[in-house]
Amino acid sequence: MAVKVKIPSPLQRLTEGKEEVEGKPGTVIGLLNDLEAKFPGIGERLSEGGKIRRFVNIYVNEEDIRFLKAEQTEVKDGDEVSIVPAIAGGCEPPREGVANLLFVENH
Repeated sequence: MAVKVKIPSPLQRLTEGKEEVEGKPGTVIGLLNDLEAKFPGIGERLSEGGKIRRFVNIYVNEEDIRFLKAEQTEVKDGDEVSIVPAIAGGCEPPREGVANLLFVENH
């Protein structure tokens, strides 16, 4: 048996279009190194210098590894690992005239 790894859509081009791949048990960082060996380029998008990149969230059996042992979190046969890239966004601040109009309407 192996560790199941769910791959987000933006990275599936590196995994030959696969939504789910298998990796070796061990630690999360070891798993990422294993994935890099199988799918060159994926590792550098997820980690750097043995640390998970700031805007990458990883879950082991739906538990955020930041609240476990981070990169050293253990993964076992049958575990499910989800890689979730953080999504930044929002909206532009209102233009000055719009902000003033909203202020007037609300006061």
